[in-house]
Amino acid sequence: MSVRLFLLPLLGGVLVPAALLPETASAKTLADPAAVFAPLTLPDAPNVYRSGSGLPGPQYWQNRTDYVIHSRIDTQTHVLHGSETVTYSNNSPETLDVLWLQLDQNIYRADTRSAIGAVASSHNLAGNHTDGMAIERVSVVQGGREVDVTPLISDTRMQLKLPRTIDPHGVAFVKIDWHYTLPGPWGGRTAVTPSREGDIYEVAQWYPRLSVYDDRRGWNTLPYLGQEFFLEYGSFDYSVTVPWNYTLVGSGALLNPEQVLTSVERNRLAQAAQSDTRVMIRTLDDITDPKSHLKQSGEVTWHYAMRNTRDVAFAASPAFVWDAARINLPPIVPWANYHPVPRLAMSVYPREGIGPHGWDRSTDYVKHAIEYFSSQWFEYPWPNAVNLGGHGAGMEYPGIVFDGMSDRDPELFWITTHELGHGWFPMIVGTDERRNAFMDEGFNTFIDVYASDHFNNGEFAPKRDSEFAPKTGNPAQDIVPVLTDPNAPVLMTAADSVSEKYRHSVTYFKGAYGLKLLREQILGPVRFDAAFRRYISEWSFKHPSPSDFFRLMSSEAGEDLGWFWRGWYFTNAAPDYALGDVHHDAGKPVTVQVRNYGALPLPVLVRAEYADGKSDELRIPTEAWRQGSDIVVSLPAHDGLKAVTLDPDHVIPDIDRSDNRVAITP
Repeated sequence: MSVRLFLLPLLGGVLVPAALLPETASAKTLADPAAVFAPLTLPDAPNVYRSGSGLPGPQYWQNRTDYVIHSRIDTQTHVLHGSETVTYSNNSPETLDVLWLQLDQNIYRADTRSAIGAVASSHNLAGNHTDGMAIERVSVVQGGREVDVTPLISDTRMQLKLPRTIDPHGVAFVKIDWHYTLPGPWGGRTAVTPSREGDIYEVAQWYPRLSVYDDRRGWNTLPYLGQEFFLEYGSFDYSVTVPWNYTLVGSGALLNPEQVLTSVERNRLAQAAQSDTRVMIRTLDDITDPKSHLKQSGEVTWHYAMRNTRDVAFAASPAFVWDAARINLPPIVPWANYHPVPRLAMSVYPREGIGPHGWDRSTDYVKHAIEYFSSQWFEYPWPNAVNLGGHGAGMEYPGIVFDGMSDRDPELFWITTHELGHGWFPMIVGTDERRNAFMDEGFNTFIDVYASDHFNNGEFAPKRDSEFAPKTGNPAQDIVPVLTDPNAPVLMTAADSVSEKYRHSVTYFKGAYGLKLLREQILGPVRFDAAFRRYISEWSFKHPSPSDFFRLMSSEAGEDLGWFWRGWYFTNAAPDYALGDVHHDAGKPVTVQVRNYGALPLPVLVRAEYADGKSDELRIPTEAWRQGSDIVVSLPAHDGLKAVTLDPDHVIPDIDRSDNRVAITP
């Protein structure tokens, strides 16, 4: 039997005559290989600081900031008072005459740059404002001499003109006194939220923070418009004074447990350090029992320390239920304390968090996330990991994340895993979130997808939320509206220029799915995982750019991936394959014509199905399209051909599947 077939889309299982096909089907234009595979020039050229292999160059440098912070919260007025001493180390080869700092609390001022227009609506302050951060005094110590400095404040930035320059490899000490009023629940990432047993203070972006000075741009001084951050690394020693009946958890290790915790609480923490299931540190009964606190009046100062971090945050409340379990990683020595401490997964939440599928399981999720990401990618470097059930900002800080007291499964699992995953991106790999949000949200969402598959035999798999595959759970299907939307921004768009409409679908979803395609469809898990682990390790506690990432993955994986970087990151290109003629002569191979109309030629599977239930498959590699966009492939001889299908399992985001299948009627 000789069969000659042309692609005829099926409607209700009936072959449609070619004359009735819509004009758009015949109006497609084949992809231009010269454009698809043209050499890609990345934004940053290699140099002595950043190599052509994507690794830090032989003269890579990075400045350092070490903080000692003393603070107090007046819970009657919601005012935080603070003083800090910053040791600023200029490791650059350049002489610095000024320092720039970030005053993020100024975003809540009525006259901030972010208060008007589309940017204002994206962070939804709804007309609520504070006076921002009040700087009381600034001084700089150089060469043993302390000099008062008058700061120049511009929106959310503060410039300090130095009394004398900081030479390469020099050090200056900056002292700052400040205060500000904490916003109410409308503050989002930093807020005071009421609960039945008292206010919950979620305190972040709470101290003047040094801006990054680097080899790419000098001072990075983009104003804070409600997106995220870019910070230097160093060590933190910080203390917070709160009322006697408050429990405070924060980034890093608690250095003075004997001064703030009862012997009962300390014993319970010791039990938790030996337990893979949660141990209650503070119970519901403890919340209403004054004797559950070390003191019954006055104030208590909690002292924390954390090293090799870009930030710290904390939460405090009289309403906290507190539980913990061990993280199965080696003990760690926190900065400012020479004794190793066990590493704990912790959850703190008010009474409102308890309920079916609620915060009773949070510590299991924390423990799983830290252990899984550590085993898969890079070991967690800090003492504890804390999940806070509060306002519900869904926001990450090193060692602590702020989630919602009303979160329930599966959302509670997904949000907990996602926010803790940020410990790797951007807390360990310190990318510039202000500019390249996909290297933060996209990379993190990518590792979350596999965490969902891994937890409890896939209890919450596949990941299907606002961050990834929100409609069906199949990313190849759910991403198509983004790839075909002419208004959708590309992944390389600056974070502040991506509207809220596209923030999750592009920055998170597309950013994550690109890595999933690279891992599963282009490189394979073995090559991808080795390259990605090398990227994380080499750029841990450093500042990689997109160019560094693109170069390292190509070099380590052994592939020229310029076509993929261009298509997925610099444009919204998509795959679009179609079947043409199919020839099947008895006893001879099946020949199949395949056309490429898309500018993202991902590897694609061709499957032939036969009447006896068997099938043959052929994978067409990307290289097949380098010299043309219309090819013929062969499959082994087999009688009884029933159908030929492109991408039969829907694993690539082909934007037009109407021409991907030929069905043969007897």
